[in-house]
Amino acid sequence: MKYIYTPRGVCSMQMIFEIDGGIVKDLKIVGGCPGNTLGVAKLMKGKKIDEVIQMLKGIPCGNKGTSCPDQVAIALEEYKEKYKI
Repeated sequence: MKYIYTPRGVCSMQMIFEIDGGIVKDLKIVGGCPGNTLGVAKLMKGKKIDEVIQMLKGIPCGNKGTSCPDQVAIALEEYKEKYKI
């Protein structure tokens, strides 16, 4: 299932997830710091949603109070809530 999330408070503009059976199959992050977002996306592939949330939740970027990795975790939490996973 494709899930599209619009992050808040970060440089990236969109996160496009491919999720199947509670597993992140793919993630494309549009905008943001290219090396970091590509790295985060690669590290998520094949991971369980809860594992990703635990790994990334609360990571800050400077004084923004959030980060692209934190926004990935927030997106996945919203996905879980929306689809009751």
